[in-house]
Amino acid sequence: MIRFSGGVFRVAWVVFAVSGAGLWARAQPIAVKVAIVTTFEVGQDTGDAPGEFQFWAEREKWTRQIKVPGVDHPVYVNDDGVIGVVSGTTVRAGNQIMALVLSGQFDFSKTYWIMNGIAGVNPDAASLGSAAWARYVIDGDVAYEFDSKDGEPNWPYAIMPIGSTAPNQPPKREGWEPDLMAYPLNPALVQWAYDRSKDTPIPDSEKMKALRAKYAGYPNAQKAPFVLIGDALGSCRFWSGKVMTQWACDWTKLWTGGKGSFVMTAMEEQGIAAALHRLSLMGKVDFQRFLVLRTASDYCLPPPGMDANASLHTEFTGYRSALEAAYGAGSRVLHALVAGWASYAVTPPKA
Repeated sequence: MIRFSGGVFRVAWVVFAVSGAGLWARAQPIAVKVAIVTTFEVGQDTGDAPGEFQFWAEREKWTRQIKVPGVDHPVYVNDDGVIGVVSGTTVRAGNQIMALVLSGQFDFSKTYWIMNGIAGVNPDAASLGSAAWARYVIDGDVAYEFDSKDGEPNWPYAIMPIGSTAPNQPPKREGWEPDLMAYPLNPALVQWAYDRSKDTPIPDSEKMKALRAKYAGYPNAQKAPFVLIGDALGSCRFWSGKVMTQWACDWTKLWTGGKGSFVMTAMEEQGIAAALHRLSLMGKVDFQRFLVLRTASDYCLPPPGMDANASLHTEFTGYRSALEAAYGAGSRVLHALVAGWASYAVTPPKA
């Protein structure tokens, strides 16, 4: 027989209440000020050959790691409300961002997102190692496409918007096409980020100088690395060449109403932008706090006289400098956001 005296009952109730409060406290999501998002790491996170995440992992003061279901890589966390995320590559990166936000382990309602990583650069716009803050993220995946040899003789390529009958033709809206093909980012925030990072020093190398010198007729491709504002096109296809670069330029102009300028190409931002845009409509994140920083590890078309296939499979001459540029420019913006959090938690910074 079990007997409870009033004193024993009160003690038991207090123990339950205290332990219950502890469980409740531990269940509260971690408020995130800034989420650093890279797309891949090679080997270990620190101490070996770097991928996109390594310089962040080695140089920022993240104190612990949290495993999130649906996110392949542990999420790094510090006591200042900053997290580090490896999203995975290609458009599927958006799935992991969706899993991260919907996990309930974090509060992203005021979070600034700094997606950063290496990319192919348009030599008309910039050079190896350069860093570009995007005003637009353009989706390069959703299209009609067939072999260019089957297209009309006067077509530049055989890629066209779904709902159209020729390249660069605005599509007829029939109701089943994607509602967004270009995601405009907060222009004031983009300008502010650029202003904070435009003088970031970017390492150069003799190999980079030698490759730049081959781009006769492309003055921006021959410059030392620099920071600029320029737009990002995401496509699951790893493409290269003059014709495809022309397509990327045209595609960017088409979907931004002539306002965008193609500078960087990679494989993830279209998926991440789509996920964050959807999550913003759900009230989980604020899309107006999303930044994309791409840095040039290679050119998206070969120098004059080089075969496109050969160029595609050469080493990324600007790889190391691009990683340094991503951390250098991105960390300046990260630290400015944290330092000004009393204000920026309420209202995004403006130029």
